[in-house]
Amino acid sequence: MSKDTDLPSTGSFAVELPVFTGPFRLLAELILEQKVDVCDVAVSSVTDRYLAYSKEAAGWNLEEATWFLAICAMLLELKVGRLMPRHREPGEDDLLGASPDLAFARSLELAAFRRVAVELARRLEGEAGYFARDVGPGPEYSHLYPDPLLHTVPVDVARVAAQLLRPPPTLDLSHVTPIRYSVEDAMNAVQERMVGFGRPASFRDLVADCPDRIHVVVRFLAILELYREGKVELQQGPTFGEIEVEWRA
Repeated sequence: MSKDTDLPSTGSFAVELPVFTGPFRLLAELILEQKVDVCDVAVSSVTDRYLAYSKEAAGWNLEEATWFLAICAMLLELKVGRLMPRHREPGEDDLLGASPDLAFARSLELAAFRRVAVELARRLEGEAGYFARDVGPGPEYSHLYPDPLLHTVPVDVARVAAQLLRPPPTLDLSHVTPIRYSVEDAMNAVQERMVGFGRPASFRDLVADCPDRIHVVVRFLAILELYREGKVELQQGPTFGEIEVEWRA
């Protein structure tokens, strides 16, 4: 939009900003002509003043309000474009760091690349008339091919078959703790013990029947899952104190 664009009248609406004081139409024209930085204009403040102005105006003009909304949308788009980071390709100065030595070295590299490019083009042009043979010997020479099974005996075939049909080695998983206790089983166990207690219980009471440490860990995960589902309420007074579990479901 240029300054020659026919804009509807904005009435007597004026703004008072740190960078400009006067009619809003003039401010919009200055921003579009890049004479005022759009980032220095608080669009929200201008909008609040216009809403107050429109309530106090004797005759509310729909055309004027439409123009105001369009200009504000344009200003917001300009401001977002100014505030968003822009991707910029590094230039020659960025790569060289304004160093004359690096610039001279870069010129030598470019000269070497040009000479190589010229040599490759010359070779491609000189060898363009040569074509590689892409067919094999004719059928009349087939009897000259060596027989790959000429020296093969049944023992060789049996050895290869044994290697191919041999079962894969068993992977040793003795160091991996088997999963014998799932979180679902632990949740059911917690529910049964809470119903049996009939009162809030401590975490120590809920894991008293666990035979191994892994059962205690899974029981703790089950309590956390029940808490996430909203079935239990957890309380802990002092730091590292007893965890009190109360059944809510």
